[in-house]
Amino acid sequence: MTRILVTNDDGIHAPGIFALAQAMRQLGDVTVIAPATNQSATGHKKTLFSEIPVAQTTLRDGTTATALTGSPTDCVALAALGLVEDWPPDIVVSGINRGGNMGQDITYSGTVTAALEAALSGVKAVAFSLDNAEANDPIDYAEAARVAVEVVKVALVRPLPPLTILNVNIPNIAPVKGLQLARQGVRIYYDTLVPNDEKTTYRITGPTPGGVYDTVGTDVWAVHRGYASITPIHLDMTAHPFMAELAAWDFTL
Repeated sequence: MTRILVTNDDGIHAPGIFALAQAMRQLGDVTVIAPATNQSATGHKKTLFSEIPVAQTTLRDGTTATALTGSPTDCVALAALGLVEDWPPDIVVSGINRGGNMGQDITYSGTVTAALEAALSGVKAVAFSLDNAEANDPIDYAEAARVAVEVVKVALVRPLPPLTILNVNIPNIAPVKGLQLARQGVRIYYDTLVPNDEKTTYRITGPTPGGVYDTVGTDVWAVHRGYASITPIHLDMTAHPFMAELAAWDFTL
């Protein structure tokens, strides 16, 4: 039996992970382990200096799941270190995130970095995110779950290079126009800083990020045009094209 570990960063009781877990049961035996609360934009945070509470819970269909008071990375790391029996699974599937994870988003995304943590353990992984162009758009995860099944079907039987994951972003439409191989695009953020009245605490807020939509072949371009994008992401973040130029810099020590 194919074994699939499902996680996310929106939290164990988010509708996206429920839709993903149900969809993955079409393909194999599913184990769900996710943060107890929303951990969006935590990036590749790994808890090393404090205890991580773990509890059993149930999803809305009555199936059991494991909730961690920690990050998405913690979920996968603890699973790999023995919290989950029969490690490794055949694949780790992360999502379905509410909101896209395109361009620079991947450095913030707990959805993506949970998948990257799996890759560090030598396990195939795919991250799924459902773009909502406006924060208040209604969200229906059914089409994104359908896309996830089709992608994971293929990923289960095809090899991925070491330290590489697939990052899939899906537009909030049904049906999607198709699946588009894409490179990372460019996001544009509109963050603002909001203090309390005494200016003793601050909050980062702002509208949903935009992007450079006219650069053909990027994830932002594809999703903006109604396609699901699929991007291979590698943990080697070296800027290889810049290496030769950097070698010519006049460093003296």
